[in-house]
Amino acid sequence: MTAWTDSVSGQTIVVTGANSGIGYAATKAFVARGADVVLACRSIERGEAAVNQLRTDVSDGSATVLELDLADLDSIRAFVQAFETAHDELDVLCNNAGVMAIPRSETADGFETQFGVNHLGHFALTGLLLETLLETEGETRIVTQSSAVHEQGRIDFEDLHHEDSYNRWTAYSQSKLANLLFAYELQRRLDRADIEDLVSVACHPGYAATNLQKRGPEQSGSALRLWLMKAANALIAQSPEQGALPMLYAATETDVRGAYVGPDGVRNMRGHPEPQRSSDRSYDEATAERLWSVSEELTGVTYGFDGS
Repeated sequence: MTAWTDSVSGQTIVVTGANSGIGYAATKAFVARGADVVLACRSIERGEAAVNQLRTDVSDGSATVLELDLADLDSIRAFVQAFETAHDELDVLCNNAGVMAIPRSETADGFETQFGVNHLGHFALTGLLLETLLETEGETRIVTQSSAVHEQGRIDFEDLHHEDSYNRWTAYSQSKLANLLFAYELQRRLDRADIEDLVSVACHPGYAATNLQKRGPEQSGSALRLWLMKAANALIAQSPEQGALPMLYAATETDVRGAYVGPDGVRNMRGHPEPQRSSDRSYDEATAERLWSVSEELTGVTYGFDGS
């Protein structure tokens, strides 16, 4: 990919989960090419440490941190208010943060945590930032990070928060399928509203070595699972910098409206970014519309354009 290298200079970009892993790698690439990046992080301390590291590593753009806990709708609203106080424009929103295969828990608002953080939190954040995205001059983008694991996902509307039965991977795959259903439905609604300057794109990193894989084993106290994850990261995974390439591509390349971008290597686990096809279930418009309605009801966030 070459076209993106200078295209972000002077842009304002928000990256959720930007203090480590793929989020940090993408943030560093954006800042190095002159962007003004807001690191949206649950931990201000870790966010500030990341900003300090960025100031050591790169100097072209700028980076600031704002607190954002995607497991708390009040925190999301507070983040949006703080962002809009400091910034008049938003060129790219990267919905990157997530949790993976953790023991069952609930968000501050009573949602199953993986569904609440990975999907509902980003659904609410995007809706609340929509006006700023629409009012920013030129083309703006919403990039939503999914996962190849979405292919095993199903949206269980009868037990959306897995209260009756919980499997950590079933819950994770549901949340990643929800990311895609949301990204595609958002683009359809933008198209129906004749909004051309705001683009929704989905992506996945393949298999990249990050802290994401460790959290589930650590929280469940499984030393064996933690060892296996570390071994797989060392032997199979690509670097966070490589894992960030699909998100960078989705955020900057031309002709990616409504696309799904991932690595082009074996089983799409590593390699260079390219537009790909996701699972058949991810293109189910009836499921997407129902999920959208449920997400509005659960979060209390509606989108300010006539794209229904």
